[in-house]
Amino acid sequence: MNKIRHEDFKVSDPIELSKIPTTYNLDASEKKIEDELEEVREKLGKLQDTLYAHGKYAVLVCLQGMDTSGKDSLIREVFKDFNTRGIIVHSFKVPTDLELGHDYLWRHYIALPQRGKFGVFNRTHYENVLVTRVHPEYIMNENIPHVNTVEDINDKFWDTRFEQIKNFEKHIAQNGTIIFKFYLHLSKNEQRNRLLRRLEKKEKNWKFSAGDLKERKLWGKYQDCYQDAINRTSLSHAPWYVIPADDKPTARYIVARTLYDTLKEYEDIQEPELDEKTKANLDLYKKQLENE
Repeated sequence: MNKIRHEDFKVSDPIELSKIPTTYNLDASEKKIEDELEEVREKLGKLQDTLYAHGKYAVLVCLQGMDTSGKDSLIREVFKDFNTRGIIVHSFKVPTDLELGHDYLWRHYIALPQRGKFGVFNRTHYENVLVTRVHPEYIMNENIPHVNTVEDINDKFWDTRFEQIKNFEKHIAQNGTIIFKFYLHLSKNEQRNRLLRRLEKKEKNWKFSAGDLKERKLWGKYQDCYQDAINRTSLSHAPWYVIPADDKPTARYIVARTLYDTLKEYEDIQEPELDEKTKANLDLYKKQLENE
């Protein structure tokens, strides 16, 4: 099986999504890839225990991608060996009335993981420069001062919003949150195949919405918005990774490998040692318990 370098998927220079493959050849069977994923996710689970005990960093995993790109199943498979107390997943849907009563980042800020834990955003704060950019009329629901018509939502508006998002990520990174942003790069043809499977398999029907087909017609516009968002906001403290997503097992393995290989570079993430007094009295404490 081919080894991967997570740097190969990191966006360090401007990209053109249309030139990036949606497949990646690991030169291995699906069974081999799944076995390798199992091995690395066990290591991730142990690393998470150490992160929890250390208690100084949080990890935020952001997943974005077109409909059917595999976000839900990736979460299930990559984080399967985590202690449930150490990870929380948030799936961001259409904002509620309560959320619309605050600024657009509020619901994301209150969902951030605390130190020692992993947080996974299934769809993220980037929806606010993706879906709303394709459908600017949605912005009107936010009731923002000085935004009275869709015509007020201009380039300056988006420039400001991107700066706000970058400031948000810079702030949480400076305060101990390690950020990973994954774009699951799916081909339009593979999305078609997955939508067809949703229609053909009874147990998958519930995932299908007629709106999926309407959004599919806007594929090109979404790709332009994703490309712009990735190029504007992939920074050293909050990098984007473009993950080939036409093959789900491969995408899951690349994400898991990226997480583990990056986090193990944090040499200061160690389980805390007992204080000297406690260590010196371990035998005493053991005897006290044995003699109860």
